[in-house]
Amino acid sequence: MRHALANPRRPSVSALNDDARWAAVVARDAAFDGLFYISVSTTGIYCRPSCPARRPNREHVRFYDTAEEAEAAGFRACKRCKPGQPSLVQLHAEKVAEACRLIEAAEDEPRLDALARAVGLSPYHFHRIFKTVLGVTPKAYATARRNKRVREELRRSATVTEAIYGAGFNSNGRFYATSTQVLGMSPSEFRAGAANAEIKFAIGQSSLGAVLVAASDKGVCAILFGNNAEGLHNDLSKQFPRARLVGSDQAFERLAAKVIDFVEAPAKGLDLPLDIRGTAFQHRVWDALRRIPAGATASYAEIAKAIGSPKSVRAVARACASNRIAVAIPCHRVIGSDGSLTGYRGGIERKRALLAKEAKS
Repeated sequence: MRHALANPRRPSVSALNDDARWAAVVARDAAFDGLFYISVSTTGIYCRPSCPARRPNREHVRFYDTAEEAEAAGFRACKRCKPGQPSLVQLHAEKVAEACRLIEAAEDEPRLDALARAVGLSPYHFHRIFKTVLGVTPKAYATARRNKRVREELRRSATVTEAIYGAGFNSNGRFYATSTQVLGMSPSEFRAGAANAEIKFAIGQSSLGAVLVAASDKGVCAILFGNNAEGLHNDLSKQFPRARLVGSDQAFERLAAKVIDFVEAPAKGLDLPLDIRGTAFQHRVWDALRRIPAGATASYAEIAKAIGSPKSVRAVARACASNRIAVAIPCHRVIGSDGSLTGYRGGIERKRALLAKEAKS
């Protein structure tokens, strides 16, 4: 089965056998600093994987999970890479965490230069580090936090206007310009518990078992696999707890049939609008998934690299797990770095079957 994206520069963190560790040492990959240490028997020192010193011969190298283990074995710390001190990756993560706390505590969205100054970095360097660590820009993170705050304020404030200002918006107009995108509905509907948000659904059968198809007025918002109708209905209710779920009519039955035909032959594509709801980072991951052609696969590390966030492998995995529009957003095409089939919301056997269908097309 061919790969849609270039192979990752290093193996998955979950596969840290000695071969993977040595590959990281050869690449001087700083992403592995702190995950393990190497000792060199001919020099009596231990180092980080990214140490810039001349690479030792493989037969002289041993691996340790902690610096304490290396020192207990009689090795002393390298003076070049200073393995006993926090790594650059750790320092960057701490600065980003500090910036996130400042963003979350601020009444108004902080300026980039103010955040950079607060953590002791230049605006350019701070922006690059923040995006590398979290996979989103400081502005996107601040926007997501404020959107979360406005949802909370709408639930507890006496009026919509009070909620808007309480969440940090400077004007009603600024919020209403993006309110539907932020909430998926009007502020009044959201505040009322989305009582007016209608989602139609139908449940049919496919070669992969029961399939639930749901759509809002904006497009298909869920394609879910399950073993029975009751379980699928419960799953949809959990996904959209405040929506009004409505059984299908004849027109929707035709739409659902088109979706199920697509499930049977994913290579044909689905020419229907999608109602995709998620964070900025999730949208970036899901967009990358939709660029993987039918019959191809990519690893979580490859997806992370493709969206410009090579260190966000775990966040990519979480975004895949959050996808509720199966097949149309093809998270079944994402596999482990070692080629294994990893977790899938619809079950590993369905994932295997979908990949087999696409491989034959």
